[in-house]
Amino acid sequence: MAYQKIVKTIPVEKREKLSDKLLNFVLKSKKEDKMPSDLANTILNQWQLGPLTTEAGLAALLEAAVLLESEKTMEFLEQELQLVDVAKAIKEAK
Repeated sequence: MAYQKIVKTIPVEKREKLSDKLLNFVLKSKKEDKMPSDLANTILNQWQLGPLTTEAGLAALLEAAVLLESEKTMEFLEQELQLVDVAKAIKEAK
């Protein structure tokens, strides 16, 4: 999965803020019908195991956020977290 490779490039100190914001995007999205049930289950399972800041949890969350709220996610990555390379990698993986 491309998102797990991408998550490995995200500095550990930025993962909690990223996780919180992505979760917010996913939960508030009006496009929930675009979310595949297996991806939703993966997020829920990862959340039960602990914080969504792990590589697997963050990868699933990032995939869901890009799927549901791509523009907001990219803007947050590029402008607030200054993770331009991560945003570029996501665009290339699409």
